[in-house]
Amino acid sequence: MTGEPDPITVPSGIPALEAVTPAPRLSTAQVLIITGMSGAGRTRAAAVLEDLDWYVVDNLPAQMLSHLVGMMNRGAPGEGVQRLAAVVDARGREFFVDLAQVLATLRESGIDYHILFLDASDEVLVRRYEQVRRPHPLQGRGRILDGIEAERTLLSDLRERADVLIDTSELNVHDLAREVRKAVSGTADDVLRINVLSFGFKYGIPLDADHVVDVRFLANPYWVTELRHLTGRDAPVRDYVLGLPGARVFIERYVAALEPVLAGYLKEEKRYVTIAVGCTGGKHRSVAVSDAIASELRAGGQQVTVAARDLGKE
Repeated sequence: MTGEPDPITVPSGIPALEAVTPAPRLSTAQVLIITGMSGAGRTRAAAVLEDLDWYVVDNLPAQMLSHLVGMMNRGAPGEGVQRLAAVVDARGREFFVDLAQVLATLRESGIDYHILFLDASDEVLVRRYEQVRRPHPLQGRGRILDGIEAERTLLSDLRERADVLIDTSELNVHDLAREVRKAVSGTADDVLRINVLSFGFKYGIPLDADHVVDVRFLANPYWVTELRHLTGRDAPVRDYVLGLPGARVFIERYVAALEPVLAGYLKEEKRYVTIAVGCTGGKHRSVAVSDAIASELRAGGQQVTVAARDLGKE
């Protein structure tokens, strides 16, 4: 666009950071009410939704819900908050009793919302509260069970109206995360976000790297006069690096070795992985190999972005 500087490139026309296609916007906004028994996992459910790019508000007074929903989608079509999750529960005390009227007002206004209710057995709830050594919000001067009983009475009508009910009594945090994702997306399919990052060892190893790949075993294009001024994103350098003995074999076997690792990450609810690929200066070999690794991962159905941390520092 006229008047705007070109992005930093090395050399001219070679982008330092791969463009990422923006996520599609939703045609209609989504509103989710998260509620349920204290100790049943509302905080974990909210964290899962945040990872899924929902705008999450915790411990929201019921009266504020209408105002918050009214703030969605302000501005141009497709802009603003598209998916709102509000945690509304007994911690709101006197503010919580107005939730039924607020929900009725939303429905009358044509706002489509869903209720996710989290529950657990009394025995499990007592054990969880004893483990964290905190009182139940409705316990007062009584026992934990007194607070649980009062909360069940308070939430009985809301539990009946819930669109999705999840009993977390036998669920660990990973199981709960899968159930929440299934509830909001209709599928329990797992998604892992992989970032392949090239770098130069002389500038230091990336602090957030989960895996570090050293490709300095490949011949350095820097010592080829015709290639020195180019980068790993230029075809001559890419063809040179990937054509070196062992380069393609290494890439294919490394990606194959990652398959059980990535599957294990998903099982353990690790959603973001950074694979750092390094050479001496982060300009030639690491850049070319990073792009090749990303291509292999994408061919296997993975979601991958590529970045070149040190491209342009020389």
